[in-house]
Amino acid sequence: MKRIAVLTSGGDAPGMNAAIRSVVRTGIEKGWEVYGIYRGYAGLLTGSAVSLGLRDVSGIIQLGGTLLGSSRSPEFRTEEGLQKALNFLNQQGIEGLAVIGGNGSQAGAHALSLKGFPVVGVASTIDNDLYGSETTLGVDTALNIALEAIDRLKVTASSHQRAILVEVMGRDCGYLALMTGIAGGAETIILPEAETNPEEVAKELREAYQRGKSHALVVVAEGAYYNARRLEQYFQEHRELGFELRITILGYVQRGGTPSAFDRLLGTRFGYAATDCLARGEHGVLIGLLQGKIAVTPLSEVVSKKKPLDLSLRKMAQILAK
Repeated sequence: MKRIAVLTSGGDAPGMNAAIRSVVRTGIEKGWEVYGIYRGYAGLLTGSAVSLGLRDVSGIIQLGGTLLGSSRSPEFRTEEGLQKALNFLNQQGIEGLAVIGGNGSQAGAHALSLKGFPVVGVASTIDNDLYGSETTLGVDTALNIALEAIDRLKVTASSHQRAILVEVMGRDCGYLALMTGIAGGAETIILPEAETNPEEVAKELREAYQRGKSHALVVVAEGAYYNARRLEQYFQEHRELGFELRITILGYVQRGGTPSAFDRLLGTRFGYAATDCLARGEHGVLIGLLQGKIAVTPLSEVVSKKKPLDLSLRKMAQILAK
């Protein structure tokens, strides 16, 4: 192997730049040329690739986002688009590819792998819903950003005896909401994975008010049926809570933070492991973290299996919120 490439795909996550830097520098150490593909899989279709040297990735480990940019490419998901991408890789003499991203990104990596192209995935998504890694790149930073916001909101909520509905990211997976709620001391946590009765939420808030609490906190995943807006509307129409109600939707602010030490280290370790896999001819796999150690999982399993959320932690959170 003489030439590899790296791309970032799907939603950006803090720590992606650390992984890019690691792939580039460890690849060069192995005597390879390393190319960066701009704008994810779309870059494979438009021929957006550039050779990356040691200095090109200097000073990026502490930056959020991704040096290479990212996008979603419907065309790549077609047979014609996939073949076009393979043609470009072959024309450029690229013999291996590292794909940094989440579920959709690794589905694309698997599609390339099924065509016989050497691909290694790197687990990166703030949703932490990717099978094959207990913790994915970007999760730690996103959690800390959400938690910092909640800590600040609780100060003003206590001053005015308010209930705060905080909506965090998580379209299909409630991991961020669950962990943020536990660490933030939420009275209620609302997840896509668990059915929510708004009457029960109202009851919990009223009871918190009656116990003399100075504020109440509800953490909601954006993908839950009763998201922040729906809950707000329901409470306005149906129930008195005791507390005044305010909502805050954190949205994309969770993606944009400076990566934590944990995510910088994780991205670095993942990138190092990715080039090691390519060097020894092990591909069609995802680099992840299992039982605290770097591990590889076949992409065929990653794309076919669902990572479960430990809902027993929600019960623990309810007990601790008393």
